[in-house]
Amino acid sequence: MLKNKTILVAGAGGLLGTRLVSTLVDQGARVIAADVDRHTMMERLEKSLAGDGLSKVTGIELNLNDSVQVKSFFSTVTSLDGAVNCAYPRNKKYGAKFFDVELEDFNENVSLHLGASFLFMQQCAGYFQRERKPFSLVNISSIYGVIAPKFDVYKNTPMTMPVEYAAIKSALLQLSKYLTSYVSDSLFRSNSVSPGGIFDNQPAPFLEEYKKHCLGKGMLDIDDVTGSIVFLLSDNSRYLNGQNLIVDDGYSL
Repeated sequence: MLKNKTILVAGAGGLLGTRLVSTLVDQGARVIAADVDRHTMMERLEKSLAGDGLSKVTGIELNLNDSVQVKSFFSTVTSLDGAVNCAYPRNKKYGAKFFDVELEDFNENVSLHLGASFLFMQQCAGYFQRERKPFSLVNISSIYGVIAPKFDVYKNTPMTMPVEYAAIKSALLQLSKYLTSYVSDSLFRSNSVSPGGIFDNQPAPFLEEYKKHCLGKGMLDIDDVTGSIVFLLSDNSRYLNGQNLIVDDGYSL
């Protein structure tokens, strides 16, 4: 579906990003894999890519909170057909329960993630206006950018649904729509994917409670999400713009 396309993946060293790069290569794409920690990212990609897959990947260091670095990259790169932002910058206090969150930490986490996403989206749009060729941007939101948290799934675990996460992921959906309306060109597409929970060895009580709200699968595997991203990057979705695809096995129903 992506033969001869070049796709930028930001946050390519993370759980979703690493698997996505492999999927994009399998679909025929050339990938620019970017992460704040290039060394760790490349180690993970070497383990996940089969055959000569790594030869189709260019790894770069890119800090989405460094405006000079990000603007420099987009001002010099050529031949991009699309981009996916899988990055999730946050500070060390991220993940505290609601009444334990300090204002400065809330502000910093929203700034780190939402601010970086704004910069990334802005520069993707600027790249399109310079090159004037079809471009597809995919933003990664969440079901908790769409619905209120179901706090019962966190009972008997140390986990919670961070308030910053809900604020960021809901804002990303509106920011994507804003960008689509502002650029106002069918050749530039900005869409979002909102996954349900992705399995990452969470505690058993959480997995059991979470599954009760789904239609059978429960927590998703990464491969359950990447197909929607590939679809949005491909020409099969060429007039799908400003939309949000929810992939959650019915959790949000």
